Amino acid sequence: MNKPPLLEVNRLVKHFLIRGGLLGGIAGRVRAVDDLGFALERGETLSLVGESGSGKSTVGRTILGLIRPDGGEIWLDGARIDQLSRARMRALRQRMQIVFQDPFSSLNPRLSVRDCLAEPLANFGLARGKAERERRIFDLLDQVMLPRAAADRLPHEFSGGQRQRIAIARALAPRPDLIICDEAVSALDVSVKAQIINLLADLQKELGLALLFISHDLAIVEHLTHRIAVMYLGQIVEIGPRDAVFSRPQHPYTEALLSAVPMPDPETKRRRIVLAGDIPSPRNPPQGCRFHTRCPYVFDRCRVEAPALRGPGTHRAACHLDALPGA
Repeated sequence: MNKPPLLEVNRLVKHFLIRGGLLGGIAGRVRAVDDLGFALERGETLSLVGESGSGKSTVGRTILGLIRPDGGEIWLDGARIDQLSRARMRALRQRMQIVFQDPFSSLNPRLSVRDCLAEPLANFGLARGKAERERRIFDLLDQVMLPRAAADRLPHEFSGGQRQRIAIARALAPRPDLIICDEAVSALDVSVKAQIINLLADLQKELGLALLFISHDLAIVEHLTHRIAVMYLGQIVEIGPRDAVFSRPQHPYTEALLSAVPMPDPETKRRRIVLAGDIPSPRNPPQGCRFHTRCPYVFDRCRVEAPALRGPGTHRAACHLDALPGA
């Protein structure tokens, strides 16, 4: 019997109500996530990419139970988790952890690194006695390549990259199956980004972790991910294996994002596609294809009919075109 995916998200919906007026009535709703689905296998990295406001972070927080979904299903290892109580969800968080964008604000400035790493060990009963706790803390520091002397220091004494290593160590402490990286390197310098990406890739191979890597930058995810899901206005518009998406994008939005990725070979030229206008408001997304207001290939059908994800095998796109012009 085949094992279910580690994580499965089906038809996920999350809308945020906007209240206004004298009586605080509902003035509208932000459609942050609308009918979204994907699966994530054990030991796999799936990158969720798209512009700011596309709903990526909302997906991550909903999976963790930090936000309640309005519809759809979330399954972990074959068990549905989106309807669990807070107490039962808290116990499950040993298996699912998150690394946030800003390590300084996500780390308690009053706790030493030792205390920061000891907290999840205590919460989940993973260390018996001081000696075992100290061994686990030093093992975690070794895994993220920080000196053991770092245990006695406070977060403000470290650089941004070092603080993110501490945040990763804290996420590793409960021995999770899944880590959600929510723009985990976007606040770091270019050289430090590469170091953290390499660290995450090494940890994944060593520990068999599944990673949901949320980013707005396709260039960052290229060397880390196995598959890519491209989001636009709360929906996945393309999903597929990394090499297929990078070499043969099937959606105009993916094509435009890739056109902005620098090429390693300066002799290789890529046609730059500049999208017109801004991303529409998720309060009032366009009818039909949500991308049609900015699409360079738009035609009448796009304005009235929403396309379904389709395509051969595991590479699918939500586009009425059978192939992109020039592909």
